[in-house]
Amino acid sequence: MREMFRYSFTLALICIISAFLLALVNTFTKPKILAQMQSAEEESLKEVMPEAQNFIPVKSEDSIIYYKAEDKDGKLLGAAFKASGKGYSSTIDTMVGMLKDGTITSIKVLSQNETPGLGSQVSEPGFTGRFKDKLDLSDIQAITGATISSRAVINSVKEKAAQIRALIKDGK
Repeated sequence: MREMFRYSFTLALICIISAFLLALVNTFTKPKILAQMQSAEEESLKEVMPEAQNFIPVKSEDSIIYYKAEDKDGKLLGAAFKASGKGYSSTIDTMVGMLKDGTITSIKVLSQNETPGLGSQVSEPGFTGRFKDKLDLSDIQAITGATISSRAVINSVKEKAAQIRALIKDGK
């Protein structure tokens, strides 16, 4: 009985020390991780709307709905926004560039954890290039063998683009 108490106490002490060390590491790394994520997002904005000089976030409460993409003179070129869809094994997040008339300039997959070799093809240029300069996304072909993943990207971009197009027309 005494030995079982000693093992329980030792295990509890190890857990407490481990939890403290994890919390300490988290406090030091969290700002760096957030800064790196912000930097990656800014880079992807420039990638999907290369002709834009300024990206102004349009917010609803605390979340960003989309970014207004402006040229160097402050003229509105279009919008850049994030779209997310449930793929086969994960959520697929994309950054999308769109002109004022609703034409998709390009997309970039920000994150995905789909099956390597199949679903992960959604982040390759062969698939993302299908969106370039498209107004109507209904003719984009899904990837054979990765239909669920590619349809998730296509549908999420199509739905979010329709929402953003309506907001831009309303001047919001």
